Amino acid sequence: MSRRKSHGRPVSGIFLLDKPLHMSSNKALQIVKRLFNAAKAGHTGSLDPLASGMLPICLGEATKVSQYLLAADKVYQVSFKLGERTATGDAEGEVVETKSSAGITKQQIESVLPSFLGESEQVPPMYSALKHNGQRLYELARKGLEVERKARLIRISEIELLSYQQSVVELRVACSKGTYIRTLAEDIALALDTLSYVTQLRRLEVGSFSGFPMLSMDQLEQIAEEGELQLDKKLLPLDVGIMSMPELRLNEDLSYYLRLGQAVQVPKAPVSGLVRLYDEKRFLGIGEIRSDGLVAPKRLMNTQA
Repeated sequence: MSRRKSHGRPVSGIFLLDKPLHMSSNKALQIVKRLFNAAKAGHTGSLDPLASGMLPICLGEATKVSQYLLAADKVYQVSFKLGERTATGDAEGEVVETKSSAGITKQQIESVLPSFLGESEQVPPMYSALKHNGQRLYELARKGLEVERKARLIRISEIELLSYQQSVVELRVACSKGTYIRTLAEDIALALDTLSYVTQLRRLEVGSFSGFPMLSMDQLEQIAEEGELQLDKKLLPLDVGIMSMPELRLNEDLSYYLRLGQAVQVPKAPVSGLVRLYDEKRFLGIGEIRSDGLVAPKRLMNTQA
């Protein structure tokens, strides 16, 4: 029996794409994968086609850490218009309800924002990618159907008013995974006794990727014309996205047994949780502290010395 031939090269790393408007996250992923000629690729949490900004794309061995990036906190910049509600909660849908927002001041907006800080329960919108009985909610919504959605616990750690003019509110929001900014905008408008819909949404940060530059699709395509060597220079190391995990250094003997799949005793290891594992030369992967104090391999990287 012949083996299925692998397509693409075994390039590994994380690329920070500045996803353009009107492009799905999956289409952006496929373009980046093709330009890098990567054998394997995955993104770390979808952005709506009407949202732009940071979309970390994991290539090769970096796909092993992508699940941990999905749970990372996010930072958004959002603009929403007061006085109207659309069917979709954003500018894509038609206006279905209006309510005057005349007289709302910047001071009033600033006074209600602190009430959204901290943990709260949020009901996901119908126009979302969540599934109900195997179908995406937005697919049901487009058929005019609405189903009951369970409230989910979210956390808003920062919320700042950037501007307010001509009924358009602009905020910077730092939040937990699973937070729907469209719903947040509607809830803020409700607190102001009016309605709203999102006009612009941009993701600025994902987890540990704070302060790292993003590249646009146009910039990436230009670099691709210079060859794979120049492309690879734009990749971040495999461990950058999980820097919030404690670091654990292993000597040669411990790293040998760990890479064989065995749990090892590491001096001064944390008492629980996940850790970043390194030997004297490289990042090994993610380990987990067991109840007996041993460090067990969780997701190891297949990297060259």
